[in-house]
Amino acid sequence: MPARRPAAAHKPTTPAPAPAPTPGLRERKKRQTASRIWHAAVDLFVERGFDKVSVAEIAAAADVSKMTVFNYFGTKEDVLLAPMEEHVSDAAEAVRTRAPGESAADALRRQLLDLIEARDPSVGLSDSPRTLQVLRLVTETPVLLHRAHAFHHRSQQLLATALAEETGDAVLAEVAAAQLFGVRNAVFAEVHRRRMAGTPLNEVAADAATLARNAFALVEKGLSGYAVKA
Repeated sequence: MPARRPAAAHKPTTPAPAPAPTPGLRERKKRQTASRIWHAAVDLFVERGFDKVSVAEIAAAADVSKMTVFNYFGTKEDVLLAPMEEHVSDAAEAVRTRAPGESAADALRRQLLDLIEARDPSVGLSDSPRTLQVLRLVTETPVLLHRAHAFHHRSQQLLATALAEETGDAVLAEVAAAQLFGVRNAVFAEVHRRRMAGTPLNEVAADAATLARNAFALVEKGLSGYAVKA
């Protein structure tokens, strides 16, 4: 009889999320319209620059009315940054849904490494040319860069709120959120810098994963016993 293998060490697992309901026809059409507006806007912004394109011109390029653009997006900045806005609560959600025994740092590290492995556009690792186009637009346009910074700040505040609700200490939650979100921001910034410099995608992704692991290990020296879920 072959020797029995030793049992693998138990690792905390995150409960699988419930499957999202299939969108109906109306919702699918709305998503298609929003996507058409976004693609038309990116094309115009890349060709002429963000500041030199009007909402009316975006509407014409997308074959919709100007009012329709505003029905989907509140401002011209919103048109371009809508995909980013969809991820504003990602960090807080990773903390809220983590498994018992898993720390906040573990949850955020796992989430970030999963995004890197998946070459997710939200990290800047997609091989789509539009990912780089949007990165350049945001980096080179002050009003967009300001909005991107505001987005990151709001994401950090949502993370701090999630930690404070669980631990009851709002001050330490702010400290922890700043440290943990600092890792994400540092990794994102390095990915964006190297992608815009033309470094091959797979090389950037491999280095980003190493950076993420090292940075979280550094942070954990001060946060290893904080916010371990009961």
